[in-house]
Amino acid sequence: MNQLNKNSWIFIGLILVVLIAGSSIILNQYNNSVTINIETNGTEISVEASTSLPFNDVPEDMEQEILNYLVDAIKSPDSTLESIESDVKLISKKFDYNDVNVNLKSQFGENQLPMPAVVSGNSMYPTLKDGQNLIILKTKNFKVGDIVISKHNEYDLIVKRVGKIESNRIYLMSDNKEVETIYEGNYIITKTPLNTWVPRNYVIGIVKDY
Repeated sequence: MNQLNKNSWIFIGLILVVLIAGSSIILNQYNNSVTINIETNGTEISVEASTSLPFNDVPEDMEQEILNYLVDAIKSPDSTLESIESDVKLISKKFDYNDVNVNLKSQFGENQLPMPAVVSGNSMYPTLKDGQNLIILKTKNFKVGDIVISKHNEYDLIVKRVGKIESNRIYLMSDNKEVETIYEGNYIITKTPLNTWVPRNYVIGIVKDY
């Protein structure tokens, strides 16, 4: 074998090594990639995970762990699209997926997060009744007249109608205007439905389904 042919074979060999190494890197990247599709209406949740490679099934344990997490996260007033995406990625990383794409879809559209709630009390009667099930769309975009769920320093969560909006606070009002009078011995107790100011960022979302 002359020197020219020998150098040609060496060059071809190097090209093959580079191609094989590149293919391995690309294949490894695909092996570490996963798409998590979440669908929820606030009460029902489904999770489907898939990869780009055929015959590369995502572990059922991972899908189940994500589903178990979402059952609590969807109900939580503190969860957001960002926190859910971050936590789902952390769960996926435990199963060696480092490139994770999270998609959430609800009855309100893509990346629109619902939350279930139950009415407690009669302050929004007759619009809302005690024990009534609600579905909230988590959003900071609301207007006067909307019924919203808000945090409250004394009552935890409250459901009220937006009466006024200022730059950093809002006034929440009860639909029920009736005053309840309670007689206890020599005392007369008057109970009126709660109307209150709260910081604007206390609002969790708008009541959509009731």
